[in-house]
Amino acid sequence: MSSSPFALSDDDAAKMLYCETHNGGTNVNFQMKQYVFKSRSDGSHIINIGKTWEKTLLAARAIAAIENPADVVVVSGRPYAQRALLKFAAHTGATPIFGRFTPGTFTNQAQKNFKEPRLLVISDPRIDHQAVTEASYGNIPVISFVNTDSPMRFVDIGIPCNNKGVKSIGLLWWILAREVLRLRGKISKESGFVLDNKLIMPDLYFYREEQEKVEQEEQAKESFNTAAAFDNKMEISQPVEQKIALETAPITDWVAASSWDDNATGAPAAEAATGW
Repeated sequence: MSSSPFALSDDDAAKMLYCETHNGGTNVNFQMKQYVFKSRSDGSHIINIGKTWEKTLLAARAIAAIENPADVVVVSGRPYAQRALLKFAAHTGATPIFGRFTPGTFTNQAQKNFKEPRLLVISDPRIDHQAVTEASYGNIPVISFVNTDSPMRFVDIGIPCNNKGVKSIGLLWWILAREVLRLRGKISKESGFVLDNKLIMPDLYFYREEQEKVEQEEQAKESFNTAAAFDNKMEISQPVEQKIALETAPITDWVAASSWDDNATGAPAAEAATGW
């Protein structure tokens, strides 16, 4: 690799290859032919990761040039890109819009969630076509991760990559956030992607819904086992059944039995007991 500070490092290239950032689709848009490195025998195409890196730096420069980070709006309709989008917004200060994009967000001023951004960043121009169309009405520049078959209409800066892969899209959002923070001077190339004395790894941007479900189930099982062990240690006291003897000697003299004197009631009973 070149010794230029803006050259693609071996570590970043290895990350891109591992996350399959270079895997393109079977179809190629005529505007994306310049980013295709080679085609496979199965018909799929390989994207030049050198071009991916160059476009990522260009996009980072455009984002860092915005004075107010909140004026940068990031949109993603893909579920597995929403975690990366939220992390990118948290680290760079951008405004996130995830899930379904409400029509009129950029054009209808009477809408409650109306926004007027200076720059729009999306994950896929085909999925987020509504946001791209409304951005064109307001002359808002658009940065997008694009695959070989992605439409490039109204897209100003397209980053060629595999925008359909879970790890690929997460890694590219991570690289873009890192380069933006480097240009803003918040991190350095020597220290790496470190914020608040915490190293931000690429897997933090990866979609992990299934893993989170497994972790929650394991936590629920651990809490249940802990509660069961606690219940076993508790000694529950049960009430002891007490029997009261109600058998008395038959009363023969009711006059003496109605007296409150203990001696008067005890004598006939004793006599009756010995009379049998």
